[in-house]
Amino acid sequence: MKILIATFITSLVLIVSDSVVFAQGQQGLNNPATGTTNSEQNQQGQGTGHGQQTQTEQQTQNQGEGIQLMIAQQQQVTAGQINEIKQKIQQKQQEMNQEMQSMEETEQKVYQNQNQVRLSVHSLLEMKNVIGGIGARVSQVAQEFNNSVQATIKAEEKIQTRNRIVRFFAGGDQESAELMEQEVNRNRERIQQLTQLKDQCACEEQVGDMLQEQIQNMEQEQNRLQQLAQNEKQYKGLFGRIFGWLTGSL
Repeated sequence: MKILIATFITSLVLIVSDSVVFAQGQQGLNNPATGTTNSEQNQQGQGTGHGQQTQTEQQTQNQGEGIQLMIAQQQQVTAGQINEIKQKIQQKQQEMNQEMQSMEETEQKVYQNQNQVRLSVHSLLEMKNVIGGIGARVSQVAQEFNNSVQATIKAEEKIQTRNRIVRFFAGGDQESAELMEQEVNRNRERIQQLTQLKDQCACEEQVGDMLQEQIQNMEQEQNRLQQLAQNEKQYKGLFGRIFGWLTGSL
């Protein structure tokens, strides 16, 4: 009888223990505070993390699209400014052509040669707002070039209008030729400055091409003026040749 009672008590203890363990397991699987299972909580956690990642990716994409839009707008503004500059250059060229119509033939020849530099100077001044930080310096060099053009125009006018008889006997206008050479040398230094500034320009390719075009036009005109000054200095005239012969024979 005692053995049966002991056996009964032992079984009862085991049943109670199993019940406690089972209850604790059910509590772990089911969260009474939220009413959700652990697997559901894990899925929700994963979903929250995925949502945060998607939101970050969306923000990054929006920022990229915003930057692209700003670049596109800037390019449109620059393109519009370039077109406006080209229109102003064409208008300036038309004004120069009309100005030449009221000139005499010799004066027209002088201005026809030097108007290209005048037009390049005008172009550089108009480009100030599209070439960034070098704009102020380019404008300064262009103004210096403009003053030089006025001087070389006067010198070339004196050479072209020199009296033929005086030229035949006395030779070329040495003073005007020397003045022209001095201006050419200064202008070559200015061209070098413009070239260096162009290399520093972080601007659109089309703007850089326009800068290079103006520099080339200026350089070509300096070559022509240099040749004109040399020819004028080399023309000695009758008196100069006679004096050369006399000094040579002595």
